Amino acid sequence: MKKLKLILGVAFVSAAFTMCRKAEQFSEEGYDERLSGGLATVFDETSKAFSHAMAGLSANDQHAHDLGDAAFEQTFVTAPAPMFGGLGPVFNNVSCISCHHNDGKGTPTAGAVNSSLLFRISTSGNNEFGGPAGMDGYGGQIQDVAIFGKQPEAQIQITYTDEVVTYADGTQVTLRKPVYTMQNAYVAMTGNYSLSPRLAPPVFGLGLLENIPESTIVSFADEGDADGDGISGRPNYVYNAQRKQKELGRFGLKANTPTVITQVAGAYHQDMGITSSIFTKESSWGQLQMDDKADDPELPDSILHAVAFYVRSLAVPARRDVNNAEVKRGKELFVQMNCAACHKPVVQTGVDVTFPAISNQRIQPYTDLLLHDMGEGLADNYNDFLANGREWRTAPLWGIGLFEKTNGTPYYLHDGRARTMEEAILWHGGEAERSKTKFVQLSKTDRQAVLKFLKSL
Repeated sequence: MKKLKLILGVAFVSAAFTMCRKAEQFSEEGYDERLSGGLATVFDETSKAFSHAMAGLSANDQHAHDLGDAAFEQTFVTAPAPMFGGLGPVFNNVSCISCHHNDGKGTPTAGAVNSSLLFRISTSGNNEFGGPAGMDGYGGQIQDVAIFGKQPEAQIQITYTDEVVTYADGTQVTLRKPVYTMQNAYVAMTGNYSLSPRLAPPVFGLGLLENIPESTIVSFADEGDADGDGISGRPNYVYNAQRKQKELGRFGLKANTPTVITQVAGAYHQDMGITSSIFTKESSWGQLQMDDKADDPELPDSILHAVAFYVRSLAVPARRDVNNAEVKRGKELFVQMNCAACHKPVVQTGVDVTFPAISNQRIQPYTDLLLHDMGEGLADNYNDFLANGREWRTAPLWGIGLFEKTNGTPYYLHDGRARTMEEAILWHGGEAERSKTKFVQLSKTDRQAVLKFLKSL
């Protein structure tokens, strides 16, 4: 079966949770660290580790999940078409799975069939909703592919320069710094603009992240750094295009999207050029590539909601090697270096009586979902609602140790510049500068312990 079930031990925990008794907090000693997603944890270490439904779905929910799964993998085509039409006129890829490989991380190439790297573009100022102002003739994202008879907006060329980091023990690590150049623009660009590279992130566990109470996320914020630890995360408040109001941002690399369904609808709209009931106008609206078909919205609500439920109901892979002495040492160092100030190890989800698998779960996402200044080295100079050009949302670390299996070649950070976890750590700056410096000062043995801990997640 494509979707595996949880092992019996997790099923036993599930049964214990459903007993008629008051809810209790687990003690650290009694909690199984392998359960990264609480009851929504799956035990699989293969390339399909991110692609399992949560256990215990009702028959109707399982049916919706399976429909969403099929649509997630479906290739869309140009209109008119009896099914899955509406692609373009300009777009970045033809299906969800083409960017989110095995429901995981993408590939940082530009223009290739397996490319998962896209580029947001903006001029100075904000749009009417407080978000980034797109560029005339290009909108808010560069679409580098077009249907027959239309022109792509532009292509992006990526080149890398090397930067060498040397540890005190003489060990050297070569970082690669990307440079992005716009080429073959279909119309001339006027004025200044900012490009922001965004690599497709994993899509599992989103239902759990969506169910973390807003009050919990806001409680992690320390904008004035009152405790003096150098960490001053803050929430992003963004426009919800479905509800027509400002809400807490949780998803997207700058926490620029509030809900799973708006994230899905936005991806269809910008990445594939497919309109929906949430984004009703073509991404190329007002441009030369715009089509004259009166077929909007092109994506039925049934498919939109099925895909949104699919990603909401994807299980989280279990941690591995939790009792390994080196892994335990690495976890201690992770906390001592204050990495856990942003990458919060344990969070409790809220109550959702309609979806027991995500309700009142103790999860280990290793994120606070807040914005943090990551320093000049990772800056994109792109403002996204409240996020400035140096800020990024804390990436969840659950599943990070499986990227190599799910993606073939692992890539890390918002644009995939880091080829190893070690490189990703060494790119940290800004609020994370102190933690990065502590990592650099570790012995080789301790550095390896930290990396082994991260690979256990």
